[in-house]
Amino acid sequence: MTGAADGSANRSPVLSVRRVTKRFGAVEALTEVDLEIRPHEVVALVGDNGAGKSTLAKIISGVLQPDSGVVEIAGEQVSIPNPAAGHALGISTVFQDLALCENLSVAANIFLGRELRASRHSPMDIDGMELAAANILRDLTITVPSVRVPVRELSGGQRQAVAIARTLTTRPRILVLDEPTAALSVVQTAEVLTLVERLRAMGLAVLIISHNLADLRAVSDRIEVLRHGRNNGSFDAGTSAPEEIIGAIAGATRPNRPHWANI
Repeated sequence: MTGAADGSANRSPVLSVRRVTKRFGAVEALTEVDLEIRPHEVVALVGDNGAGKSTLAKIISGVLQPDSGVVEIAGEQVSIPNPAAGHALGISTVFQDLALCENLSVAANIFLGRELRASRHSPMDIDGMELAAANILRDLTITVPSVRVPVRELSGGQRQAVAIARTLTTRPRILVLDEPTAALSVVQTAEVLTLVERLRAMGLAVLIISHNLADLRAVSDRIEVLRHGRNNGSFDAGTSAPEEIIGAIAGATRPNRPHWANI
């Protein structure tokens, strides 16, 4: 964990969520939730199933809209009516299903929906996309057999890495990762966590959702707990005992709001 060492705590938040509430009929999935993330920071979001983690991620991404509360980007209140608006604001998300096309090449997946062309009516610049994809993967130290191989030939960890690399084509400031290490081997998980550390070093603000507390403590700067759709603890990943965090997840400790939530 390196975020605290590079002074991320002294930077202004790039993303702030203030008292966000979301209802689905009579069910209140989120109740006045607060969250903030700074550049060069990895924040983990944890909680049991149904705690509201994915709902919050979808609100940040523009998939869902809050019923009340405020979302700010770099201190300015914004509306995120859809994922395209999120991309325009510098928010990219990798959901658990990855949304990769297994029959297409690595390069084609990285530029899927944003294909390079000399002009609007020109054919796709295959060579240009392959070169750009190779450069992105190289910058992230991601190893694949070739940018021309179909994604179906890659390991689970390589697929996750390609999905993350694809987000960089939009030059995001904020990256949301939903269960990025689920169903991966120990080696593949380590590779993905190393990639997350590189993204932090590049200046991104990363929100990572996972059930694996050991992984999160290894890579995160701060761990935020949701329970029954409410904030239930904010912990320094490097100094907090696992038992404290587990207690907050299970409800053994009283809910507390982050110190900045009342600003």
